[in-house]
Amino acid sequence: MHALVDSHVHLDHAAFNADRAQVLARAQANCIGTLVIPGVDRNGWASIRHLCAGNHRLHAAYGLHPLFADQHAPNDVQALSAWLDAGDAVAIGEIGLDFHAQSPDRDLQRHFFRAQLQIARERGLPVIVHARAAFEEVSLTLREVGGLRGVVHSFSGSQQQASRLWELGFCLGIGGPVTYPRARRLRQIVASMPSEFLLLESDAPDQPDAGIRGQRNEPARVADIACCIAELRGETLSTLAAATTANARRVFGLDAKQD
Repeated sequence: MHALVDSHVHLDHAAFNADRAQVLARAQANCIGTLVIPGVDRNGWASIRHLCAGNHRLHAAYGLHPLFADQHAPNDVQALSAWLDAGDAVAIGEIGLDFHAQSPDRDLQRHFFRAQLQIARERGLPVIVHARAAFEEVSLTLREVGGLRGVVHSFSGSQQQASRLWELGFCLGIGGPVTYPRARRLRQIVASMPSEFLLLESDAPDQPDAGIRGQRNEPARVADIACCIAELRGETLSTLAAATTANARRVFGLDAKQD
C-alpha cells in the first residue's frame, strides 16, 4: 500500500512519554510514513522541535491554540514569528476558534487567530485550523484575511460549510469520528467530497476511532481510518492512500522538506 500521512498528531503529548518509540514503530508498521505534529502553546514548541530534529518522518508546526487563549501572553505572537525564523515549520498551527461552552473569551481568541493568520500569509506557510462551534466565523475570517491555504482539522461541519472551505482551497482533516456509524452527515460528506481536499489524521492521543473507543489513540490508527474512508467512497485503499498522501505533501510542502 502507498504510504499514508498522519496530518495531525500531538506526538509530544505526555500520554506518549512512556512508549513514544513503540508508537512510532507501530505507525511505520501500518504504513504511516509521515507525521505532522502541531503545537498548541509557546511552552510546547521546543519539545516539538527537539522531537522532529533529525527525523525525516516527523514535521513540526507551531501555533497558539484557541482553547488556551487566556493562558497565552500578549507577546506570544511576536515570539511565534521569531520562532519560525529557524525554517523547520511546515505550517502554523494549531490555531483557530472554539466557541464551545466554557471556552476562553471569544475576542481574545479572535485576536490570536487573526494575528497568526497574518503571519502565515506573510511567510507563505499553510495553517492548521481548529474550528469548534465556530465554522461560519472561521470561514469568514479565512476569506477576509485571504492568501491562505491549509486544513481545517477534525472537520464536523455541514456540506455547505465544507463547500465554502473548498472554495478557499482548504482541505478537511478527517479522523476517528468518521468511523462511527452515527456520524451520518460527516460520512456522507466524506463519501462524495473532492479527493483533492481530503487529508487523513489521528489527532492522537484524542479522538479514537470506533475500534478503540475510549482508549488512547495513536497514529497507527490512521490505517483503519483510511480503510473506512475508502469503503465509504467505493475506492481501493491504494487509490485513497495515493491521493491523500499527495494532498498532504502539496499542502505542507513536504517534497521541499524531504528532498
